[in-house]
Formats: sequence, structure tokens, C-alpha cells
Amino acid sequence: MYTLLSGLYKYMFQKDEYCVLILGLDNAGKTTFLEQTKTKFSKNYKGLNLSKITTTVGLNIGTIDVGKARLMFWDLGGQEELQSLWDKYYAESHGVIYVIDSTDEERLSESKEAFEKMISSEALEGVPLLVLANKQDVPDCLSVSDIKTAFSDCAPKIGKRDCVVQPCTALTGNGVNEGIEWMVKCVVRNIHRPPRQKDIT
Repeated sequence: MYTLLSGLYKYMFQKDEYCVLILGLDNAGKTTFLEQTKTKFSKNYKGLNLSKITTTVGLNIGTIDVGKARLMFWDLGGQEELQSLWDKYYAESHGVIYVIDSTDEERLSESKEAFEKMISSEALEGVPLLVLANKQDVPDCLSVSDIKTAFSDCAPKIGKRDCVVQPCTALTGNGVNEGIEWMVKCVVRNIHRPPRQKDIT
């Protein structure tokens, strides 16, 4: 009887697990975004002091539960020498969050280059892609429209996947909930049916 009840409990409360990569150049705000995500979606999580977050060397890991989905995040270092390690994680991932520093126009072409290399990987074919235009609270930052224009020639390489560009301010948490909810919806749907051809929106 215990085994039956235990099995029923596990069935009722089990979570479907999905791995989501958080990528982007160093100082784009990836770790701050992850910390805000954990704070917002994990009741008892005491987050890091956001002003003391430093550049990631290696990776940070975080887990949240949203409904019946459990998202496991891998926040990978974005320095040029660490980008070569990104593809080691592609095969295991169900979604990608790509963070762009909207205040750093000088490195936008560098960010685009890393983005283009990432989406060209066959291992990520069909994987949902959330592009975050971060630091939107800073005056004179690049708008979502500016970033879409700058990345527009990447659109053909995005291929058969859900993809959206959203504004975000990781430091204040603005846009975090919307981004995570979109990602959960897409990774769950992607598991249960073939991905559709979709342009960047």
C-alpha cells in the first residue's frame, strides 16, 4: 500500500525537468538575471547582493519550479576565451536565454558574432531562444527595435524555433517574469510537438 501511495505522490508532484542555458558576453547581466529569477520564483531563496556580482569564470547553476516544470539554468561565462566551451552544453539544453547589454553599443558586433556562432550549431536546432535586451533602465540605451535591426541578418539562421526579443532590466527585475513564463511555455510545447518555423518577433 505504501508503494502505491508513494508512486501516486511522485506522479502527482513530479516535475518535468528542462535545462536552459544563459549566454551572452561578459558583463551583459547574465548572473544578475539568474539571481533575480531565483529570487522571484523560489520562495525561500536569499539572493546574492546584486551590486557585488562579479564576472563569471566557469558557470553558475540555478533551479526554479514553475508549475509542473523545473528549469535548471546554466549561466556560462561570456569572456571570449570561455565562449569556446558553450557548445559542450548545447546537446543537453532545452532552451537558450541570450542576454545583450543594451548600453554597450561598442561591443554589439562582438555580441552578434557570438550569437550567430551559437545559433549556427546543429545541436541547438529547434531550441527556443529568448533574447533579452538588458539594462533598459539606462538612459540612451539601445532599444529592442535597435537590437532587432542590428541582429536582423541573423534571422535566417534562427530557423525552426520559437524566438522573441524582450526588454529587461535584470538589476530591478523588470522583464524577468515575462521572460521566464515565455520560456516555460515554449520548452514544454517544444517537447510535445515538432517546432514550427518562426521568424524573430
